Amino acid sequence: MLGIFEVGPCENAYQMGFLIGQRFSNLIRSRLSRDLVIKNQLRPFAQAPESHQFIEALSENNRNKFPIYWDELLGTAEGSGVPALDIILLNFRKEILPFVSKTKNSSKNVDTAEDDCSDVLVVNDSMAIAAHNEDGSISLVGNTYLIKCTLSNGLSFMAYTYAGELPSCAFGFNSHGLGFTLNSVPPVEDEIVAAGIGRNFISRDLLEATNIDDALLRIRSSEVSVGHSYNLIDIKRRQILNVETASKKRVSVYNIGPTPYFHANMYLHLQVQQVNHMLIKNADVVASTFSADSSDSSNVLDENSISRQNRATVLPKGSKDDFLSLLGDTTDAKYPVYMTGPTLYTLCTAVIDLDEQTLTIIEGNPKKGEVSHVFSMSSEDFKAQ
Repeated sequence: MLGIFEVGPCENAYQMGFLIGQRFSNLIRSRLSRDLVIKNQLRPFAQAPESHQFIEALSENNRNKFPIYWDELLGTAEGSGVPALDIILLNFRKEILPFVSKTKNSSKNVDTAEDDCSDVLVVNDSMAIAAHNEDGSISLVGNTYLIKCTLSNGLSFMAYTYAGELPSCAFGFNSHGLGFTLNSVPPVEDEIVAAGIGRNFISRDLLEATNIDDALLRIRSSEVSVGHSYNLIDIKRRQILNVETASKKRVSVYNIGPTPYFHANMYLHLQVQQVNHMLIKNADVVASTFSADSSDSSNVLDENSISRQNRATVLPKGSKDDFLSLLGDTTDAKYPVYMTGPTLYTLCTAVIDLDEQTLTIIEGNPKKGEVSHVFSMSSEDFKAQ
């Protein structure tokens, strides 16, 4: 079962990070020892003299934008006893990997398919649900945890956290009743801006948003390096928004309504060049994406995401149980919605019920409904009745 660490209020962000790093030092070290992307790609890239300026610019821009979260990151490194560079690389892997592929000494096949996630969302008269599969690489299996944090201003949050990373690049919620789940979206290389704001820092900032409008403002205010898909959930307003972002402050907002909406790891409504090519009908959205030239290694068809998206269109989505059945689907042996390796694994499933005002975490195939945690999103201590 996922470990939970309650931390705070602390004297400062560095102390909070230090206590988290100290508590989960073994998991952070375990992840680093198993993470081939860190070993074979990110460390060699970061240690090369020609990369120092890039790493420093990336660090400086994020440190200037979010100095408190930067202190938290450094505290995590100190508390865990691992080099600060490793913690930096873990937190900026998505912002760095596209540039690893451009170096003359890098492997031609840089592994960027290290995480995928699936969400199914709906807000209608009978239910308001956000259900999310958190998928990740083998290095993350057994190396995640829950952080329940109380800040000095009285705000509390609960966040599913990857070992060594800021809370949370996955999903979480706070005492204002604002929650989120996240999906990566892969743009082509020309869409990526060097040394922009990291997605981990933006999602950490979302944990302190007061409502869905404030969350949108926090997303819009950052000049990101690479895009992301945010599912923002406001239990007080009974509202869910899917927000797709890209570099150069491009943002598209889709209000979730009565028709169930499935989102994998591709843009559906923001017009951005990405690595897919097809027409997809999802809710009221038709996403026309850009062609992939098989002779160009920068344009690789994301068959995994396409397969999951297509599978979702034919499965029933009329109830919460249907949502869990969809997220547990393994019909496509090559690209299942629920992943069991050897490259990607579904680490857990999170279900936010806006009417019950709960976050439920399921470990194992969600079809079986084996609940490991239930949290109240409306009580001060997050404990469900």
